[in-house]
Amino acid sequence: MLSTGPLPSPDSLPEADIVIYDGHCRFCTTSVRRLHRLGGGRLAFLSLHDAEVARRFPDLTHDQLMDEMYVVDKHGKARGGAAAFRYLTRRLPSLWALAPLLHIPLSLGLWKFFYRQVAKRRYLFGKTADCDSGSCDIHFR
Repeated sequence: MLSTGPLPSPDSLPEADIVIYDGHCRFCTTSVRRLHRLGGGRLAFLSLHDAEVARRFPDLTHDQLMDEMYVVDKHGKARGGAAAFRYLTRRLPSLWALAPLLHIPLSLGLWKFFYRQVAKRRYLFGKTADCDSGSCDIHFR
């Protein structure tokens, strides 16, 4: 059973890497709850729809964040999509088993392709009530 409580914020875990995800996407929120459970206090979370994201990370556009999840490490380096997940396989011991597969030389392009296919279709798994405003329509065009 996944936790339904609030995810840790960057303010509550200032030394943690920050995962920026689509908080209006059921698939995404379920995925980050799993990451939280696996992360052991190494990750903080922000929905891309939170105003705090624009304040903290002005170089990341709304369109970029709608396209893929981002992980910003404690040094400020941002990685998106497959590169972000690849980074997490090195960072979280519970994902280390996936690291050799995701780090096969010259394979990142393939992983990016697969990531984009899932990301484009993520709302097929459902949207949260917060998304009923039409802000998620970009993925249904």
